[in-house]
Amino acid sequence: MAETPNISIAGENAGPVMAESDVNAWFVREVLPLEKILMQFLRHHWPNQGEIEDLRQEVYVRVHEAAQKKIPEPAKPFVFTVARNLLINRVRREQIVPIEAVADLDELGIAVEAPAPDRAAIARDELRRLQAAIDRLPPRAREVVILARIEGMTGREIAQRLGLAEATVSEHMTSGLRALANMLNGEEPGAGA
Repeated sequence: MAETPNISIAGENAGPVMAESDVNAWFVREVLPLEKILMQFLRHHWPNQGEIEDLRQEVYVRVHEAAQKKIPEPAKPFVFTVARNLLINRVRREQIVPIEAVADLDELGIAVEAPAPDRAAIARDELRRLQAAIDRLPPRAREVVILARIEGMTGREIAQRLGLAEATVSEHMTSGLRALANMLNGEEPGAGA
């Protein structure tokens, strides 16, 4: 860059601050064109897709604030470093380790506690019981329960997918969940109200 940025002092201990117009021009010229690949990066590395736009905005805020002190060159590696650090901080703060967010758990620098062997065995046994109960459901009820509770589809989406009325989907869901509860509580599928 041949042009020298305008620098002003903001406060006694704040250090130099870039002129707002220079920062904004740099941001529009260098950062905003990266939005498409930034969004792909965030979608690929963050499991909660509903938070992606908020994460993008947070990356933008952090990049813009940093550029007010000194414009980073080149912009692309800086933007993606900010995004990566933001995701790592979110994982640490939420104390979850989604496999999609971090390929290598050592990269986080935090210890991952494995459940005790007895708890893992109990959990596997519960999953086996649940799978056996699901397998015993009538076919249509099983399909509706799996689509709703495992795949997270709404009643309307299930009705469209299966070509059923929403009321029918609701009936299959109610009967399926009731039968599952009965089986898991040691009762016969048709027992109880």
